[in-house]
Amino acid sequence: MLHDKDIREPLFDFLEETCGKIRIIEEKQVGRSRADIVMVMPSSVVGIEIKSDVDTYVRLKRQVKDYNRYFDYNYVVVGSSHAMHIREHVPEWWGIISVEMINGCMDFYIIRKPERNPKDVGKRKLELLWRPELAHMQELNHLPKYAGKSKAFVIEKLLEKVPESILQVQISEELFERDYNEIVHVIEEYKGARRKKRIF
Repeated sequence: MLHDKDIREPLFDFLEETCGKIRIIEEKQVGRSRADIVMVMPSSVVGIEIKSDVDTYVRLKRQVKDYNRYFDYNYVVVGSSHAMHIREHVPEWWGIISVEMINGCMDFYIIRKPERNPKDVGKRKLELLWRPELAHMQELNHLPKYAGKSKAFVIEKLLEKVPESILQVQISEELFERDYNEIVHVIEEYKGARRKKRIF
């Protein structure tokens, strides 16, 4: 019986070998759910839900709904006890990976590759970014700074002014570069700069 904690590290190795350049972000809040894994790729963001042998499907319906609002592609990773029935619980465009222990080694098998999420996730993907990251994207795209405007306002302007293909790449680049050790400093620096501009 595999538990979530048994699966994670071997899964990260498998994803790196299979997908090339990626960044893994764990336990990210998306809507009312917490995504087990967010996998950043050069031009897409992938949600990955783990259902180990000891997990149930109780929360999966809500999780699927939330994942579908935020991610370009989605996977569910399941222990062998779920492999036969998981198709009944996730949309047909979700990828499915099974995992089991064979001869002391974790073995992963792609049952179904994911297809692109048919839902429009552009706005929600931008919501995953911090305000300083959005400000950097404004700068890259030569947009006004929109001083005093909300995060939601800036997101709408990015969606309106920047082609989707460029946004896809830039969102991934911001997530690749994100430094969680510097987050407090980066946000305080950004807020401080905004306060000074209001004062002067």
